[in-house]
Amino acid sequence: MERIIFHIDVNSAFLSWEAAYRMHVLGEKQDLRKIASAVGGDIKKRHGIILAKSIPAKKSGVRTGDTIADALKCCPGLVTIPPHYDLYERCSNAFIEILREFSPCVEQYSIDEAYCDMTGTELLFGAPLTAAYKLKDKIRDELGFTVNVGISSNKLLAKMAGDFKKPDLVHTLFPYEIEKKMWPLPVGDLLFVGHSTKHKLYNLGIYTIGDLAKTDLNILRAYFGKIGNVLYSFANGIDVSTVAAEAPPIKGYGNSSVIPFDVDRADVARMILLSLAETVCTRLRADSVIANVVAISIVDFAFHHSSHQLTLFAPTNITNEIHKAACQLLDELWDGRTPIRNLGIHTSKIVPATSVRQLNLFDTNNYEHLLAMDNTIDKIRDRYGRDSVMRAVFINNPIYHMSGGISIDKRKPDYGGGIIE
Repeated sequence: MERIIFHIDVNSAFLSWEAAYRMHVLGEKQDLRKIASAVGGDIKKRHGIILAKSIPAKKSGVRTGDTIADALKCCPGLVTIPPHYDLYERCSNAFIEILREFSPCVEQYSIDEAYCDMTGTELLFGAPLTAAYKLKDKIRDELGFTVNVGISSNKLLAKMAGDFKKPDLVHTLFPYEIEKKMWPLPVGDLLFVGHSTKHKLYNLGIYTIGDLAKTDLNILRAYFGKIGNVLYSFANGIDVSTVAAEAPPIKGYGNSSVIPFDVDRADVARMILLSLAETVCTRLRADSVIANVVAISIVDFAFHHSSHQLTLFAPTNITNEIHKAACQLLDELWDGRTPIRNLGIHTSKIVPATSVRQLNLFDTNNYEHLLAMDNTIDKIRDRYGRDSVMRAVFINNPIYHMSGGISIDKRKPDYGGGIIE
């Protein structure tokens, strides 16, 4: 039996979800998808990036990843709205739930993309095209936003098909259609071919996916090493990966924070690291894992990146321990003179929390007590909210006590009538 794989991608996800909510819940008349509009951050807080744009905005030259300032140069009448991630998470969950009605094997690829293994579902939903239209229309009718569905016999080709003409469409790209539908496309359209690889291929005289598919594999190996095998296989539509309903174990936990002011004092930097350690360690404890390696990353005011890491004496998920290690790394990495714009904490070599802790005769810390305290704080925050308990140092402090990731103002949608819970 030939495998049937669907790739489902929400059209302009953040913008579509904003538009659907505003029209169907708030009763607004204007559809953001039909005007030049975009979802972007707050330029005053250095988050001025376009995250999603409408088709009219795209036609005006607005691109995802542009700064708001650049986008406004291309499209002076661009309507920009701030992101609201709690809303997007709810929309994404509803989207995935509908997919699970159609397939027992759903792999969520990102917040707005997923794969479905539809093999053997013909008796339930009909032929692949019929099933795809049923799925697409159900999402549009019940949730108020549109998706593209790509159909093929493997994930790579389904993904490529899903990226064909948008919005609200179904496309197929089976192996027998590759030469006609995929090979004429620019080589930069091939999955995982980035800007640098594209220009290296151009230097070899390879401009289309078809050119790449017909290139001698030995030449690709000579220029790209092992990646040459991947490029050749993908250009020929070869992909042996399967749809994985269960996500693989997380290999590392981390968080970073873009700071709305330049940090030039060590005590302030340590406080920001403490707030990051709070969020990272909360996630480690929630997943019942501990980390062997701690690293910090720094981006200075001139956008120079640097990082440093150390291996802990014993793996941990205790906030005080991770923070202490991060501060040690800060002292070793930062000269104290170059203002910091972004700080991050990252952990790796993750193992289950059931692992036995190695004892140190010269360490007098009561780790059982510290872990019990952290677990108690986690339970209180789970029940009463993350702001119900905070360290005294953060009271009346401009630094939020659990920094990094998505700030509270971007998580909770506020459309003028108060926060939407």
